Amino acid sequence: MGGDVVVVGGGAIGLLSGYQLACAGSNVVLVESAEQVGRESSWAGGGIVSPLYPWRYSAAVTALAHWSQGFYPGFGQRLLDETGVDPEVYVTGLYWLDLADEAEALAWAQREGRPLFSVDIAEAYQRVPVLGEGFKRAIHLPGVANVRNPRLVKALRAALTAMPNVELREHCPVTGFIQEGGRICGVTTAAGEIRAERVVLAAGAWSGELLRTLGLELPVEPVKGQMILYKCAEDFLPSMVLAKGRYAIPRRDGHILIGSTLEYAGFDKTPTDNALESLKASAQELLPTLKDAEVVGHWAGLRPGSPEGIPFIGELPEHPGLWLNCGHFRNGLVLAPASCQLLADLMLGREPIIDPAPYAPAGRLQ
Repeated sequence: MGGDVVVVGGGAIGLLSGYQLACAGSNVVLVESAEQVGRESSWAGGGIVSPLYPWRYSAAVTALAHWSQGFYPGFGQRLLDETGVDPEVYVTGLYWLDLADEAEALAWAQREGRPLFSVDIAEAYQRVPVLGEGFKRAIHLPGVANVRNPRLVKALRAALTAMPNVELREHCPVTGFIQEGGRICGVTTAAGEIRAERVVLAAGAWSGELLRTLGLELPVEPVKGQMILYKCAEDFLPSMVLAKGRYAIPRRDGHILIGSTLEYAGFDKTPTDNALESLKASAQELLPTLKDAEVVGHWAGLRPGSPEGIPFIGELPEHPGLWLNCGHFRNGLVLAPASCQLLADLMLGREPIIDPAPYAPAGRLQ
């Protein structure tokens, strides 16, 4: 048995952390401040199972991403079998168009052994006939998938609520931590104390606010991202495409996501008309026939921005009993499986899936 754990935060990272620990025998109480889990960054994102530009990240991010990419297809099937909710892991591949750093991308792929290749632009237009005119160069990663993130969090919630050793407390904001004998041994909430042997902080963009109650400065800040959604025919867009920092993601049922902005606006999640017009312009440049399609959704979420996008995973040495799994920036869904597996390995004394040193909180807080 893995002991009693409180997980603070009900996004993809918190839900999957709780799931991994509960599967290993821990008794888990998962607390979420909102009325329902998974309604923040995890719901708002695009769900590409790859960093947008993987070659621009450090080896620490790459290691987590590689492990997770191989995990998702089987995990999606497992969640469907367990819960009846399909996260829709959809392997479409991804084309990057007219990249300024194409040479660096191809060099990275060769170094890392990734199947990312330069393709003739005519081949890209043949494969994706709805692409806008004028693109000159393309590189292609064929095996990359997207996951339908709102359904992923719905499936994780269903899996957790079915487990006898898990308690889910929604609409239960955490206000601070309980400290006794030099250890963290629980959390305080509006509804009272919740005690446990260990606490996992996985509160996304809000993680830094909670650590401030201990006098710690975690370099994680909210970074707003806005998205729009179209509904097209199911076979309209056969592959994900990315150009000029904006992407189009097809879902199996013909929904097309266009994203995303990158805004430092504090905790303000209000969608704006400026972003709507900018995203529509990008959509029409990528896929001109969207000019006549209706925008069926426009929303914003808050990413947990962190230095270089390297998450904090591990126990805080100055506060034993408090574990972090936060600061995934733009890649929470991409990195979630590996991050949560690594956390569980460390907490349960198992051999870690990858070297945990780059993610350790020690020396990285202010």
